Amino acid sequence: MPDADGLHGADTDAVLARAGFGAAVPRGPRPALVVVDLTRGFTEPASPSGSDLTAEVAATNRLVAAARAGGVPVIWTVISYTPAEADGDAIAWLRKAPGMRALRAGSDAVALDPRLHPRDEDHLIVKKGASAFHGSALTALLTGLHVDTAVVCGATTSGCVRATAVDAVQSGFDTLVVADACGDRARGPHDAALYDLQAKYADVVALDDAVPYLDDPFRKADR
Repeated sequence: MPDADGLHGADTDAVLARAGFGAAVPRGPRPALVVVDLTRGFTEPASPSGSDLTAEVAATNRLVAAARAGGVPVIWTVISYTPAEADGDAIAWLRKAPGMRALRAGSDAVALDPRLHPRDEDHLIVKKGASAFHGSALTALLTGLHVDTAVVCGATTSGCVRATAVDAVQSGFDTLVVADACGDRARGPHDAALYDLQAKYADVVALDDAVPYLDDPFRKADR
């Protein structure tokens, strides 16, 4: 697969190409937009787990507007822990990443970034781990909505976005990841995650590619 930025080098590209990775993903006529964890705990640099995701939030707003224009469902995900979960030792992920304990139910950290504008007709998935699919009703929701393609964006690229995209394709949905609308705390993990997703699980696409697909999915859909 291509490696325009020289992230891993020609040898890695050749290995993946020989293995048959990096094929194009079909774009079905019934996509859904899955916005992963763009809460204040991730989008505000003052948060222990946050960074400046101003550009990514703006890109997400463009995706949401396109989805609404195209009649595409919008699904928001948030991580939120009860006091018992945040303060206790029952959740293995919190033992590995204790900074995530700040994502307490009812706190500012779990509120969607105020620059985003969810509507009553949107869907909300509250989760305890990285993937929006694990332990949630997301698969059932997408199936009930007759979705065939998941368009994923949000934060963080190397964590919850990657886990959600991997589980999306493993749950039977063709998957697109919008690079311009994904953010991380550091560039290295962001780039590595997108590289791996493109190779094995999803099509990593630009914002200007995703917007017309969401706005008019029938025009862009594979026949």
